[in-house]
Amino acid sequence: MIRKLFSGQINSITIAALLVALSSLISRFLGIFRAKILANEFGAGDMIDIYYAAFRVPDLVFNLLVLGALSAGFIPILTKLIKDYDCKRCQFFTNKKAWEFSSDILNIIGLGVLVLSLAGILFAPLFIKFIVPGFDAEKQKLTAGLTRIMFLSPIFLGISSVLGGILQSFKRFFVYSLAPIMYNIGIIIGALYFVPEWGIRGLAYGVVLGALMHMLIQLPMVLILGFRYRLRFFIPWRDKNIRNIFVMMVPRIMSLAISQINLIVITIIASTLASGSLTVFNFANDLQSLPIGVFGISFAIAAFPTLSSVAFDRKRLTREFSSVFRQILFFIVPATVLLLTLRAQIVRVIYGAGEFGWEDTVLTIDTLGFFSVSLFAQASLPLLVRIFYARHNAKTPFFVGLFSAGVNVVLSLFFSDRFGVSGLALAFSISSIINFILLWIMLHAEIGGMDEYRILVSAVKFSISAIACGLAVQGMKLLIWPFIDMTRFWGVLTQGLVSGIAGMLVFVAFCFMLRSEELFDFWNSIKRRLSWRKIEAGDQGEARGI
Repeated sequence: MIRKLFSGQINSITIAALLVALSSLISRFLGIFRAKILANEFGAGDMIDIYYAAFRVPDLVFNLLVLGALSAGFIPILTKLIKDYDCKRCQFFTNKKAWEFSSDILNIIGLGVLVLSLAGILFAPLFIKFIVPGFDAEKQKLTAGLTRIMFLSPIFLGISSVLGGILQSFKRFFVYSLAPIMYNIGIIIGALYFVPEWGIRGLAYGVVLGALMHMLIQLPMVLILGFRYRLRFFIPWRDKNIRNIFVMMVPRIMSLAISQINLIVITIIASTLASGSLTVFNFANDLQSLPIGVFGISFAIAAFPTLSSVAFDRKRLTREFSSVFRQILFFIVPATVLLLTLRAQIVRVIYGAGEFGWEDTVLTIDTLGFFSVSLFAQASLPLLVRIFYARHNAKTPFFVGLFSAGVNVVLSLFFSDRFGVSGLALAFSISSIINFILLWIMLHAEIGGMDEYRILVSAVKFSISAIACGLAVQGMKLLIWPFIDMTRFWGVLTQGLVSGIAGMLVFVAFCFMLRSEELFDFWNSIKRRLSWRKIEAGDQGEARGI
């Protein structure tokens, strides 16, 4: 069973999504645990502001170059090269062209990241002055020092992302899903063991260790599949596949640049607000990102192989999109209600100790509340964007994203003056909802009806169930309150945990009474997987990765 889990293919979108979601849940819980350590040790102040600011430029390099290339074309092209692969008929995959293509991409990305990382190390002080103009000279100097250390991480993450792309193409989702867990473990090691030795720089070394572990956990399975690295010097544009990647990569990088611009603008504005504002924003963002990563991104990742294979079959594309979109809503709607009704308990339990004071707690609660209103949009965007990419259309997400980024910048400047750091979250939520609406309109114009009636019926059922869930949570909070000490950690934890469980049970019960198709599909997928029966996901020649 263990061997099958590590090396077996996963052909069900729901099971693949659940596997990625579970690993994402573990990884993000580790990320929240890491944030708790930082909050308790340093509070929401200058040190953690410096740590988060130092992330910005290395993260920019990784997102633009690596994710731009991989999401633009590497995995779809590799998918076509291995579409006839069947792990039952051979021990190793021996398609020479597929492995040569993988090596070429690894060489190109490795060289590109190495050059940009060296440039980043050299010019870090200039970047830092631009992105944190509100920091004084001493804080900027320390931020630049951490940035230089962290510029080692894109090198490891770049290599690891190519390895992960190979694993996704072969539907080896389990090993792929372990990588982000290892990344967070590395950072936690830095927080617990490196910081006492090297101070705040220990956090930066922890990031590098996490990136190295992210890469090493995926390497053995890629080698087992048959990959052998080959160093080759060639002219990239003479290879048709690589030339196609470069063509698709430009608009994809521009789309990714929009989200990075959003983060940089937020960093710039937050650096001019009260000390700790950047930390509060990131802490709240970590919490709201948990359901987005677990449900929205995981389902989009797992669905992309199927969506790619039916991208130009309007009927099948609509059916697959509708199914995945409704599954995302099934999870994200109750998650939104729970986050809104229990945000005070969540923030107090996770961050409210040590150096993280009451004022920091209140700011984080308010910021998390503004984030929560757009969870449905943020969780849906990864799927909507992937539909356009599957249809070789990267321009539409770019222009829509550019407009939404402009809205975010204007609203961030407006709301930050009135609400402080929580105003940045409000601006981000409004721009995310606008992005979602515009992408939906554009997708409808491109492929026609998207099963809106069926989606609407499901959304109504989820909404009714979610209202009941929210009422149950609020009622249980009031019921428990007289019997526990709300000034104690265990009292707050008990209130939040019991109320949350009650709310989830009520949501499931109402979905059952309303005969929610998504609830029964989810349960049937679990039952099939528990019996270890093979699950088919359409034609076995379908695309194999993200």
